[in-house]
Amino acid sequence: MKDLNSDIFDPTAGMDSDYSRASCASSSDADFGFAFNDSNFSDRLLRIEIMGEPAESRPDSVGCTSILDWARRKRRREDCKKDNVVDLNGCPEEQVLNGNQPDMDDAIPCDNLDDEPAQMIEELHSGDEAANGDESSWGMDCSTVIKVKTLHISSPILAAKSPFFYKLFSNGMRESEQRNVTLRITASEEAALMELLNFMYSNTLSCSTASALLDVLMAADKFEVASCMRYCSRLLRNLPMTPESALLYLELPSSVLMAEAVQPLTDAAKQYLAVRYKDITKFQDEVMALPLAGVEAILSSDDLQVASEDAVYDFILKWARTQYPKLEERREVLGARLARYIRFPFMTCRKLKKVLTCNDFDHDVACKLVLEALFFKAEAPHRQRILAADEASTSNRRFFIERAYKYRPVKVVEFDRPRQQCVVYLDLKREECTNLFPSGRVYSQAFHLGGQGFFLSAHCNMDQQSSFHCFGLFLGMQEKGSVSFAVDYEFAARSKPTEEFVSKYKGNYTFTGGKAVGYRNLFAIPWTSFMAEDSHYFINGVLHLRAELTIRS
Repeated sequence: MKDLNSDIFDPTAGMDSDYSRASCASSSDADFGFAFNDSNFSDRLLRIEIMGEPAESRPDSVGCTSILDWARRKRRREDCKKDNVVDLNGCPEEQVLNGNQPDMDDAIPCDNLDDEPAQMIEELHSGDEAANGDESSWGMDCSTVIKVKTLHISSPILAAKSPFFYKLFSNGMRESEQRNVTLRITASEEAALMELLNFMYSNTLSCSTASALLDVLMAADKFEVASCMRYCSRLLRNLPMTPESALLYLELPSSVLMAEAVQPLTDAAKQYLAVRYKDITKFQDEVMALPLAGVEAILSSDDLQVASEDAVYDFILKWARTQYPKLEERREVLGARLARYIRFPFMTCRKLKKVLTCNDFDHDVACKLVLEALFFKAEAPHRQRILAADEASTSNRRFFIERAYKYRPVKVVEFDRPRQQCVVYLDLKREECTNLFPSGRVYSQAFHLGGQGFFLSAHCNMDQQSSFHCFGLFLGMQEKGSVSFAVDYEFAARSKPTEEFVSKYKGNYTFTGGKAVGYRNLFAIPWTSFMAEDSHYFINGVLHLRAELTIRS
């Protein structure tokens, strides 16, 4: 059975045996423009009945000049279709009108052997309508025919391009045995249908604006012309994109045929939004006003510039509470749509505890997400990489991939006895260390000991004695004020050849808020030696650091 989601002229499509010889001799680029509406190369008549639209669905002007105009008109058109007598989005049989078809004697004779192509006949529905012109027809009921166009068609050409016409001409219906077929469309679809029919002959379009291409795209989806949909998608991708157009592309109807044909366009729209709003704090007001599809596109990006995954979680909650004030709807959206974009394994344990008590999430969903995150955190690094790769290969990925956070994630092991103590693990990639030169620094996420918040910071700085660049590691306390805290600390790093942690620096310090302590040259070597290809401290491209903190009694 031929795949009806592709045209016969598509070399990648499956072929019916009846058409295999013809399709092998043709290609998707075959140009039959010379045969368009020419009785010499046609075997049927297509009668297009153009219906009026109610006043509330008519466009503000004759044509759409922008994406916003197109979106407004699309919404009005969809409202109109709810009450339309003929459902143009239904089965192909519903788009063919059986009644009130003209006798063949009254139509354009198909045996016209003139050398010139027969002119397309355009009829107004009544004398009064002809006197008043098209403008007077806009206020009419959706089911009122305001004019009729008739043109010559070639059933093999249309059937080869469209499963809709293939079924129409080959399914044994009465229409398949007649030489004339009637389609009914709304006035706003007229130009798009004519462009589509011309494309099916010539593989080209005369329109070039985004709004016109979108109209043709919708018509091509309705009549199942996949090659035209791909063509429109390619032209739209080549046009300058805006936030409005990107959101519009993401919200196109999601039929199976449409989804496959416009996937490159929707991918480009997602990429545009992800790049534009990479720093969500910079465009917070704009991002807060985006619809769900736009927020999903931004949050799916690995390059999102955020302080931490905790900040992503906080943003999603804020957005959901603004857009979905009803708790039931908010829980549904968070659980079914947005939770998968939160990378829970890279959230702090402190924030994960809050997820369990957050009323915005269904309790069972929250428990499942937090357990998954904790199990992932507990895995060895090589197992985490395997899990992340497995998830990335599935369509329903949970995003176990670390973003480029401003504050680097850490692993923390806490002890209460015999003394309050914590062991903190911080991994830095070689590229991250490279970017520190000549005077950069990178901070870890906060971790807590004895109710106080601490952080690690890695620096590229000058050795004060030898005047060369070197790698430094520091420990700081977050809270500012009069609080003092006495801590013993030790810094260590994995080192070749054993790849075990080797202690590099020990000390003790009484912290006050906002202060930091550490060692400017942790490895006692110049920066060039530290970053060399044969460096002892990068294992598979990763620098593994450890800090042990103990509260002094």
